[in-house]
Amino acid sequence: MISPPLPGIGDRILSPQAQQEFWYQPFHQLSLSTQLIDGRPDLVRTYLRHFWSHWSGPDFELGADDLEHLVAAYGPPGAFAASVAWYRSGAGSVATSVAERVPDPARRSGVPVTVLWPTHDPLFPVAWSDRIGEFFAAARLTILEGAGHFTPLERPHEFAAAVAAAAGIPWPA
Repeated sequence: MISPPLPGIGDRILSPQAQQEFWYQPFHQLSLSTQLIDGRPDLVRTYLRHFWSHWSGPDFELGADDLEHLVAAYGPPGAFAASVAWYRSGAGSVATSVAERVPDPARRSGVPVTVLWPTHDPLFPVAWSDRIGEFFAAARLTILEGAGHFTPLERPHEFAAAVAAAAGIPWPA
């Protein structure tokens, strides 16, 4: 079971609309991001609240206790800096998507996979699911109406059911 980001996005991630969402990745490359936010729980809270409210589906709201848990984890000095180190290492969806190459059809992954694609993820529009078959020979696409970027939290039942199915474990309907 997988959810976006997935291969097939390609250079669409460089479109102006996509870059309005992916601004945070180049921002994390700057030392300015840690100078402004690291070790400042009030700013960490504001930063995280932005993403959780903007990237979630219309019917999901991160609970106050959950937000405070995240602030406790990312608020201490060095914690925010550590969290953005992944982007500084050259990883991230933009770098990965731009570098992708469509594999030879004979080299597609043959592992059966269920793709859960949310309809309200501003980072990865459902239209970008159109190339899954170029990378996965045995993919089943499931569209999650009303879900945003945080699939496991916004649609826990569907997520757990897909994981259980992949493991051959019966799951209640």
